Amino acid sequence: MSGFFGVISETEEECITHLFYGTDYHSHLGTRRAGLVVCDGEQHSRVIHDISNAQFRSKFDSDLSKLSGKYGIGVISDYEDQPLIIGSHLGTYGIITVGHVHNLSLLAQKAFDRRFVHFSEMSGNELNPTELTAMLINQQESFEEGIVNAHNLIEGSSSMLILTQKGIYAARDKLGRTPVMIGKGENGYAVTMESCAFSNLGYEEYYELGPGEVVFISPDGVEQKVKPGNQMQMCSFLWIYYGYPASDYEGINVEHSRYRCGAALAQRDNIDVDFAAGIPDSGIAHALGYAQKARIPYSRPFVKYTPTWARSFMPQNQSVRELVAKMKLIPIKRLTSNKSILFCDDSIVRGTQLKDTLQRIYNYNAKEIHMRLACPPILFGCKYLNFSRSKSEMEFITRKVITEIEGGKVDRIEDYTDEKSDRHHLMIETIRKKMNLTSLKYQRLDDMIEAINIPAENLCTYCWTGCENGNKTCNNKTTSKAGKAVLNHAQA
Repeated sequence: MSGFFGVISETEEECITHLFYGTDYHSHLGTRRAGLVVCDGEQHSRVIHDISNAQFRSKFDSDLSKLSGKYGIGVISDYEDQPLIIGSHLGTYGIITVGHVHNLSLLAQKAFDRRFVHFSEMSGNELNPTELTAMLINQQESFEEGIVNAHNLIEGSSSMLILTQKGIYAARDKLGRTPVMIGKGENGYAVTMESCAFSNLGYEEYYELGPGEVVFISPDGVEQKVKPGNQMQMCSFLWIYYGYPASDYEGINVEHSRYRCGAALAQRDNIDVDFAAGIPDSGIAHALGYAQKARIPYSRPFVKYTPTWARSFMPQNQSVRELVAKMKLIPIKRLTSNKSILFCDDSIVRGTQLKDTLQRIYNYNAKEIHMRLACPPILFGCKYLNFSRSKSEMEFITRKVITEIEGGKVDRIEDYTDEKSDRHHLMIETIRKKMNLTSLKYQRLDDMIEAINIPAENLCTYCWTGCENGNKTCNNKTTSKAGKAVLNHAQA
């Protein structure tokens, strides 16, 4: 994932300060790069840094004195350099995007065929999706027409902020997979993905963009440029995992929805344990909801050491990620010895880090370890957002287990998405054994949707079901192209 924040202010000092702290409130979403760009009405000034081994604030603190302007946008990014400053017939502008361009190579090739287009190449021979998005915008005669053009051509998603000399264009991706919200303060406006960034900076929630909507924010106010569409497919995982607890999306608070997820797990459970616990951080709220509903104690057999250890998904090397995950969680032997413990977590993706984490609890003489997950088993890689560092579906523990069960050939993946099927139960039991768990249960899809409290047709559940467009078009009868390629290779 990535996250962005923008500011329109009457004073330069407030703009720079709010941009700095507002962007920092998105650090939980990004992994490697961050950047700020401001405009003083004539010139754009920009700074970009690598944040893979340092906090955002420590990298950018010394740069603030170099920035000047009353309009600004900032980003915490997955991997690409952002913001970009683009010169075009529309004028000079800064641009930030959040999402995933699934058809990046195809769009680039079509541009190359026109012979008068070129792109800067990032490391690893990759193209910058933000630069390609800017190219699609520049094909039209206005920013709003260009954004609509980009939304129509991009497969995946792309929310964006565009900083001009007169203000900021804010656009939510065509199907609203990520949130975009506007706050109003005493001296201006802010635009954000995480509404939690507003409160400490003095903004009140003012307006939430609809799917595909485009607005222009200036000192004069907020002007709608493109009306929202009728269809929304917002990412369910925002509430389950990567959204910040203090944020609201579509009026639904993240922390509160996680309490409901935990309560839903407890509602369908009947197990005797000494206490419930959460795998830090996102598992904590799910466990609190479980413990309250089940009327059992909540305890912390792990404490998280954060002053010097980064998030475990940030380092690009898997062995380094595993080291970080191990070093930052410190078990408490006094709370685990001879205890039956029920852990809650948001999900299991690969399972390697979690297995090591739980083994350390066993090493401290835990009697039983039960695991409850706040969502169904993840079976499909996301095509719309970059919230997982997995390069292939075959890295998922579910896919590895299914391949073992099927002897390397998987023709009917829908047998494993059906919560009532024997194969589904066999998959979960096999994962339980691999994870060395006393028991393992996943959240039911309908319970998860009810806990989020958004109509099912407005949520994307692709990573669990393989179905698109509110489950109207289902692609789960075979594996995806990436998964099938790996399976075919294994069979050969």
